[in-house]
Amino acid sequence: MTDMTDHSYAATPSSSDDLATRWSGAVTADEFKSVFRGHPGGVAVVTADDGTGPVALTVTSVASVSVDPPLLIFSASAYSSATPTILRASSIVVHLLDAEDLPLAQLASTSGVDRFADTSAWTQLVTGEPVYRGVRAWIRCTVVDRIEAGGATVIAAQAVQTSIARDVESEDGGAPLVYHNRTWHQLGDHSRLD
Repeated sequence: MTDMTDHSYAATPSSSDDLATRWSGAVTADEFKSVFRGHPGGVAVVTADDGTGPVALTVTSVASVSVDPPLLIFSASAYSSATPTILRASSIVVHLLDAEDLPLAQLASTSGVDRFADTSAWTQLVTGEPVYRGVRAWIRCTVVDRIEAGGATVIAAQAVQTSIARDVESEDGGAPLVYHNRTWHQLGDHSRLD
């Protein structure tokens, strides 16, 4: 019988401090960004209002982690002006975007602008969260956990309400919006591989 074990990492450090020393600086921030630049991500906008006013943040890190209970996660950078409000909020709205929603993705990713200046573009739910009108879909969530992770916080949230304006399986469903190599893209029949 052949041993298929990868022994390249067999040497186990004796403590977590040894592990940190062994691996610290192995990959620079620029190298890490370059690697992920080639990995596309779906685009979403997260909104919240902790009582100090609405904020919006464009993210490409939204992932579904469980359907029962319905949980999702995303990360919020410590460098975003929206992050402190999102971290204090007990509930948020995650807007899942398609190509028709590109202007919203660009707005929520632009620094120094009032993302809620156009009052006709958004409303406030009866529960207090800001929601943009006309997006493909949105999910209202209660925040269930926050995990510090380097220069970001990973937020776990449970879905409590959903709205779908454009179903991807219907004829009027929009093309998914993705972010890849610092540019926006849309998926469609032209990008199918099967």
